[in-house]
Amino acid sequence: MTTARRCLAALGALVMAYAMIGAFTDAEVRLGALIFLIGVLVAHDGLLLPLSIAAGVLTGRLVPLRQRALVKAALVVSLAVTVVAFPLVLGRGRAADNPSLLPLHYGRGLLEIYVIIWATAAVAGGVQARRRRRAARPDPQSPPATPAG
Repeated sequence: MTTARRCLAALGALVMAYAMIGAFTDAEVRLGALIFLIGVLVAHDGLLLPLSIAAGVLTGRLVPLRQRALVKAALVVSLAVTVVAFPLVLGRGRAADNPSLLPLHYGRGLLEIYVIIWATAAVAGGVQARRRRRAARPDPQSPPATPAG
């Protein structure tokens, strides 16, 4: 491990310790908030992180090298959007007596966002492929190479 990584790990540990001391000593922080934060930590490390690693491994095995970075970026953005939108898609907090709570069709909106994310990745991949083809093509302005011999 390099010195920079050690320093960053130590700094991260200090910041986490500061946050935990503040959370446990502050009278305004309720037990429910602490339980929620512990649940978020467990969900991240127990669910999201393994899913991200598995998606990265599968992408590395199934996607050609030239498209791999774009596919991985689109997957990470899709996962982040899904995490944020999932409670809305499930309709948590919707009340029958108040139609203004969660009034939209969030599942359809999530699908539309997926289409935008993956269409953007596809367009970026097309632009990259076109640039590679242009770079590989010989320049018509340059003189032809003369055979040696």
